[in-house]
Amino acid sequence: MKILFSPSEKKKIGGIEGKIDSKSFIFPELFNFRKKVIDKYIDFVNSASDERLTHFFGIKDPKDFQKYKNDLYKAPLMKAIERYDGVAFNYLNYQTLDRDSQKYIDENVIIFSNLFGPVRAGDFGLPNYKLKQGEKIGDFVIETFYEEHFSKALDEFLDEPFLDLRANFYNRFYKPKIDYITLKFLKNSKVVSHWAKAYRGLILRAVAQNKIKSIEEFMNIQIENLTIKEIVKRGKNSQIVFEIKS
Repeated sequence: MKILFSPSEKKKIGGIEGKIDSKSFIFPELFNFRKKVIDKYIDFVNSASDERLTHFFGIKDPKDFQKYKNDLYKAPLMKAIERYDGVAFNYLNYQTLDRDSQKYIDENVIIFSNLFGPVRAGDFGLPNYKLKQGEKIGDFVIETFYEEHFSKALDEFLDEPFLDLRANFYNRFYKPKIDYITLKFLKNSKVVSHWAKAYRGLILRAVAQNKIKSIEEFMNIQIENLTIKEIVKRGKNSQIVFEIKS
């Protein structure tokens, strides 16, 4: 089963020396579109004012800008799933999974990078970068560009009902066209946000450990402290509403 996942703004530093090229990511035939975005990003961060970069990076101190004013094509690289370091990724805890579970994630999870677009979790080509969610590069809208150029490839990759664990913002990168599952988390009957990130990570971990192949199998896994309250069907989307017990 394929799974769509959000990135995080927090990332791990370092990596292994390498070079970004068409072999670095899924959909190599579309690399020139990624390159267009990367080139615009590099040009912008090296020419924009400190005031503009404050909003662009989401960083207040200009002294921290310099670490991102580099050539991403020559920056140290990490596997995509290992680069991100936010709440969902901490609860996923990829490094502690067995090799088969890691392989499952590497092959089946698509992460929607704010800069690089849809990348496979196992893609080895992600440098440390900084880009605040929803920021434009000048007047260039990144998510619209990726939606236009990558949707067809994603349609073909997602050839069965899949699990969409993305935050709502990332619908701007790709709007599903086949049956898919989304999740909603309630605590005391109120929608939660921070804990939603945590449980997305825990759920992805459980999916990988159980090597889930279908929505039917997914419905049978047990996640601690979660109970299914209802399933809401709207068109091609089936939303599973979970109640957090404690």
